[in-house]
Amino acid sequence: MFSTFPLVGKYLKGVTSSSLFEARLGREKMDKEVHVYAPAYVDSEFDELLEYVDHIVFNSFDQLKRFKSRVQGVTSKKIDIGIRVNPEYSEIETPLYDPCYNNSRMGVTLANFRPEDLDGVDGIHFHTMCEQNSDTLERTIKVVDEKFGPYIKQMKWLNFGGGHHITREDYDLDTLVRCIQYFQDKYGVQVYLEPGEAIALNTGYLVATVLDTMKNGMDIAILDTSAECHMPDVLAMPYRPNIIGAGKPGEYAHTYRLGGLTCLAGDVIGDYSFKEPLKPGDKLVFCDMAHYTMVKNHMFNGVNLPAIASYNDEEGIKVIRQFSYEDFSSRLS
Repeated sequence: MFSTFPLVGKYLKGVTSSSLFEARLGREKMDKEVHVYAPAYVDSEFDELLEYVDHIVFNSFDQLKRFKSRVQGVTSKKIDIGIRVNPEYSEIETPLYDPCYNNSRMGVTLANFRPEDLDGVDGIHFHTMCEQNSDTLERTIKVVDEKFGPYIKQMKWLNFGGGHHITREDYDLDTLVRCIQYFQDKYGVQVYLEPGEAIALNTGYLVATVLDTMKNGMDIAILDTSAECHMPDVLAMPYRPNIIGAGKPGEYAHTYRLGGLTCLAGDVIGDYSFKEPLKPGDKLVFCDMAHYTMVKNHMFNGVNLPAIASYNDEEGIKVIRQFSYEDFSSRLS
């Protein structure tokens, strides 16, 4: 949501990206530091990508070898080069989001690390966390240091990656500071963090309307939104968003299974209870919907996307963008 970049840019040194388009968006809309990491880079896009980035992290030594000379050949600026490592340690319960899961394609393990190919490499990157507190980070960095410490001391910087819930109320900032200072003091490296989700944690509302109700073994409500189209993490994680005024199944008098309006049988958001029966026209407000929504949603079945709006006390509600048929048709043949 780059319309918020003037605000977000007050607190961040820059942006991270994983593709040409993300890097370009970060350069054009934030215009601060742009870091990029991808499991592999597309040759035909690579030279344009270098126009936008300040740091580029490679996922393998083969990729590093293939592209290093092109990075070093840029004369208009110094682009730092990094290599991503996989310490083979994580505490993530969902395999889909675990970069260290069995046979992961993310990063170089110690067994495959090639210190003889570190010439020209400025930093090491690891990303092993997802929505976690700093106690997980403290346990993780011990493994990173044990396995890759001899190579970290050759570096300018160390990137802790993402997954840090630093804006959560119970987040232990003192432990985070201790983890950062540990590497700074021991190796003299600059430490980077990529707390992407933390920027939008507990922000954003998706307002849905009840279209119909029915019964099939239980009460069912069909909404004008969709788990498949508008909140795909509900199906992938799985993730259960909170709804204002709703409870868990059976908590209140009336329990409904909330379904989307697409033809996908599994387009189900979940089971929620309400104090009063739902009826067509009722509004349901989903919370914590700002992250991984706009970047993942799509128009399956031609279902339109929710309008994007902002709110503050001075301006009230401001509609940033609305979508139309042309947004759907322009992506097709």
